[in-house]
Amino acid sequence: MITVYHLSTSRSERIVWLMEELGLAYRLESFLREANGAAPEAMKTIHPLGKAPLIRDGDIVLAESGAIVEYIIQRHAGGRLGVRPDARDYARYVYWMHFAEGSLMSLMLIALVLSRIPEAKESPVRTRVLSRMTQMLAFVDSRLGAGPYFTGADFTAADVMMVFPFSSMRLFLDYDLAPYANILAYLARIEARPAYRKAMALAGPGAGKVA
Repeated sequence: MITVYHLSTSRSERIVWLMEELGLAYRLESFLREANGAAPEAMKTIHPLGKAPLIRDGDIVLAESGAIVEYIIQRHAGGRLGVRPDARDYARYVYWMHFAEGSLMSLMLIALVLSRIPEAKESPVRTRVLSRMTQMLAFVDSRLGAGPYFTGADFTAADVMMVFPFSSMRLFLDYDLAPYANILAYLARIEARPAYRKAMALAGPGAGKVA
């Protein structure tokens, strides 16, 4: 059985959600962040970097949400929520799987850092980053107009990767999705999924904070 090591308000919610979507048995071990927002030292006993997400599958310990998602899809999902390399939508699937962290989250993290530096408020760098954010959100919104999910008609692991920047990340970075009707409609579809609701109850923002 896979053990999912989850850190509160982190990307590891993706892995809990994926396991619920697939209906796979797993053991959830949760950690709360320290008062300064850091992961607890105890996580370093599992992986030297001491950050989430992490999974243990037998004698394998694996980090990085994208790598974990691909590993579970390839090793345990029996073809579900993935796209075969010979399928028409494979390139689209691979693109959005990697866009989530490679493009969208990296830009959001830069914007987040700049938002916490008072001297950067009027900086031309911050202006350029916010302009790129607007451009990127418009791009994502336009692509969602072509289908209900990122790979088209079917929900896939690419959606598991893409939701975090539009959900939990908004707790840290203030940005307005009102101009992006397709993104908002997409999030409503995701939030209606039973597996997503269960995963957020177990591992979403705020889960586990109250005894």
